Amino acid sequence: MTVVGDVESRGGRRGSLRIAVAQPVCVALDPVANAHAHADLVRRAAARLVVFPEMSLTGYELQAPALDLADASWRPLVQACGEAGSVALVGAPVADGTGEFIATVAVTGEGVQVAYRKAWPGGEERARFGCGPGATVLQVDGWRIGLGICRDTGVSEHVEATAALGVDLFAAGLADVPEDLAVQRERAGRIARACGAPVAFASFAGPTGRGYERTAGASAVYSGEGTVLAGCGPGTGEVATAVLG
Repeated sequence: MTVVGDVESRGGRRGSLRIAVAQPVCVALDPVANAHAHADLVRRAAARLVVFPEMSLTGYELQAPALDLADASWRPLVQACGEAGSVALVGAPVADGTGEFIATVAVTGEGVQVAYRKAWPGGEERARFGCGPGATVLQVDGWRIGLGICRDTGVSEHVEATAALGVDLFAAGLADVPEDLAVQRERAGRIARACGAPVAFASFAGPTGRGYERTAGASAVYSGEGTVLAGCGPGTGEVATAVLG
């Protein structure tokens, strides 16, 4: 479990959480440009937690080099998170001693760390990327946040294992085509009911490569009953925010 924030500062009790889902403009294979776009959306959102799409820092480009967490390209985003007091959940390819993974990277003003690795890569992804260890919790200010990436959200085993961890929120980055928008919404409702908790889906908008010249957008925060609390349209540069709790 990754912990961000000081639970003791809240007297050990969970307060409200301002959350945003964001649809950055993406320049394929240009993490520096994309980090600046992410930083702009973090500042605009003014939220404690900002969720970005799958592989948002490189675009959904399966040949993108794994990103070094110590690389200077992260600095604009680290700075923005520090200024806004935000935790950004960013999509990126990463590597460790065991292989390469599609990951969710947690960025704060203090730095960068891998929070989750995609457990159920599919299709062409499996030729390069390994399977992450499965359901996990990211704790932010006492909120227990279950994580997934795109295909994970449609795998009942992953949803059930995450729900069993007793999460207060499920957050995932997606890369979907517009024709899959109904599936995206159905999965959000199913996860909300399984976890008994709100769901945040950040879905790519605009082109992002690898056959995704058109993407669904429609990022949203859903209630624990699966209704939309706040949502984006199909355009890039959009942010939607909600206050939970």
